Order: sequence, then structure tokens, then C-alpha cells
Amino acid sequence: MAVIAVTKERRAGETRVAATPESVKKLIAAGFAVTVEQGAGLSAAIPDSEYAAAGAKLAKTAKAAASEADILFKVRGPEADEIAALKKGALVAALLNPHQDKTTLDALAKQGCTALAMEFIPRITRAQVMDALSSQANLAGYRAVIEGAHVYGKALPMMMTAAGTVAAAKVFIMGVGVAGLQAIATARRLGAVVTATDVRPATKEQVESLGAKFLAVEDEEFKNAQTAGGYAKEMSKEYQAKQAELVSGHIAKQDIVITTALIPGRPAPRLVTAAQVASMRPGSVLIDLAIEQGGNVEGAKLGEIVETPNGAKIVGIANLPGRIAADASALYSRNLVSLSALLLNKEGAYAPDFEDEILKAAVVCQSGAVVHPALKS
Repeated sequence: MAVIAVTKERRAGETRVAATPESVKKLIAAGFAVTVEQGAGLSAAIPDSEYAAAGAKLAKTAKAAASEADILFKVRGPEADEIAALKKGALVAALLNPHQDKTTLDALAKQGCTALAMEFIPRITRAQVMDALSSQANLAGYRAVIEGAHVYGKALPMMMTAAGTVAAAKVFIMGVGVAGLQAIATARRLGAVVTATDVRPATKEQVESLGAKFLAVEDEEFKNAQTAGGYAKEMSKEYQAKQAELVSGHIAKQDIVITTALIPGRPAPRLVTAAQVASMRPGSVLIDLAIEQGGNVEGAKLGEIVETPNGAKIVGIANLPGRIAADASALYSRNLVSLSALLLNKEGAYAPDFEDEILKAAVVCQSGAVVHPALKS
């Protein structure tokens, strides 16, 4: 019987956990044994007793849990002491930040581990239930609006009272992927007037279906601005200039701007310039969801709220899903449960088929080397 270990997250600010009592029950029912480090779920409001009741074995330390694992489930990449405790050939599945965290990948390869980067799960129909980027981005989009409303300090909906009318806040979403769509829906539910923009033409209908107004330069480049995998292409300098001109006047009128644009393996594209920030009214807010990859907003700083000379605030909070740790952990652990089904053969024995298109796409380390084509230097 293969053993799945779940250890406490040790990266700064990480509050999520890679298993919940619900996911433990499902993994055990599938034929795995599960070991959970004591205290692993406390930051997500899950006490050890609930893991034990679900059938998990509790380990006193990360080393004790990792040393007996055939499989290690993590949210972020494991730390050096966890990697050192793993058996040669152990499988690790986590959000490994593979383009940036080469140190962890090299350590996993040196230890002889097989590592799966959850970021590399392909965007195909049968892999949707394993798509951790989407499950976490959905919550990030929601939380971005909540953070924006908090920092903005005024009401979002229009309110008509005996003392007068409060105007609805204007919210502009830049980048309409999973996070952007949830931000639109959340801001609309809270009563804001919402507009959104994206370089992918397919998003226009999605934006409008949520009751928001779409804003974009709709030329020939715009019509061909989406990859087969559903990601945004990096646009030409000419298009970026036209789009910047269109949105500059719009940004100046907004109360809250939320930027969500990411390009896999590349620094986040610059969407909002210092001049555009300077055009905003005092008290307005920019929430930069791409801050961990350099940020979309000029002047944004990781982990800080920057107040600009004109009184606008640029919010660079990292790991927004971690601010909803219980729900984020629940969704992520379900992604891992779905992935675990690919690690078993038809007889229910632990025997991963690394020729399966999903596993093949996600493997970053194997047989002592970093093997993913996108990561080879």
C-alpha cells in the first residue's frame, strides 16, 4: 500500500495545507495510506483530531512523515530537510514555482525524486478537476475584490438613503482569466459598476455575460491574441501602446483597479504605468494579483501597500488564496485527490503511468535530473 504524506507548509506566509479530512477519506478509500504531520492543518482551521478521525496516521515531525512516504503532497515546494528525508524514487506533487525556484527542483532531482509541478497540469478537459492554478486563481479573484473594498474604505454599491445617495464604486478588471472573471462576478455582487479588459477576444462575451462592460482595442492582432492552450499571448509594442491610450482615460475615472495578467514562465506584463497611477483620484486603489511575478502595476511592491503622492494606493499582497485558507485548502486537496487516481493502475496498485498525457506534462524531475523541456537551460 502506497503511503501519501502531507507535511506542514514552511514557506513564509503560507497558510494552506495539501489535505483535508475529506480528501484523506477519499485517498484511503482509493487504497492509499495517509500520514499527516501534526499541526499541518492548524492555519487552515483543521485540528489534528479531524485528520485522525478521517483515518490518517499522525507524525510528530515533517522528517518522520516524509521518510516513510511514497508520495508527498504539498502546497508549495518542500524545504531542504523534507527533501533530504524522502526515499529515492518518492513522488512529490506541489505548486513548485518551477520557472523561478530552481533550487528546489535541483534538490529534488539530486534526491532521486519524481516531481510533479501542479502549474504544468495541461488545460484539457479530463484534467480540469486537477487544475490547481484555476482553483486557486478563482479564490484569488474573489479575495482581490474584498481586499480592494477594504483598502478603498467606501461603499461599493449605490445606496439611496434619506440622508442622500452614495454613488456606486467603479471597478476595472485588467486580465479576464479565472481570477478576473471571479473578480468581476464578486464586484458585481457587491454592487459596483464594473468594466474589464483582456487581449483575448473570447473573453468579451464572458465579461458581458457577467454584466460588466468590455474595453479593448479590437483590431486584427486582438482577434488572434490567444494560444491554443487558452493563455494570452504577449502583445506587440504597437498594440500595447494603443491599448494603453484607450485605458489611460478610463483608469483615471476608476475607484478600484484589479490587475491579473500573467504569462507562464515570463515576468508579469506591465499593464499600469506610473503616469496612469498618478492620474487616479485620491483614495483610489490598485490591487496587483501578479505581484509575485514582478507585478502588473509600476511601483507595486511585494507584500506592501504603497501610497502614491496623489493619494492612490497600490496593494501588493502575496498569496491571496492563503487569506481564505480553509476553502483554498479544500479545493487544492480535491485537485490532488483527482491527480492521485492517475498514480494507480487498473488493479488499484501504485504504478504511475508517466506516458499518460497529464503526468507527462507535469513531470519536472525524474531519474536524478530536471527533465521538463521548458526548464532545460
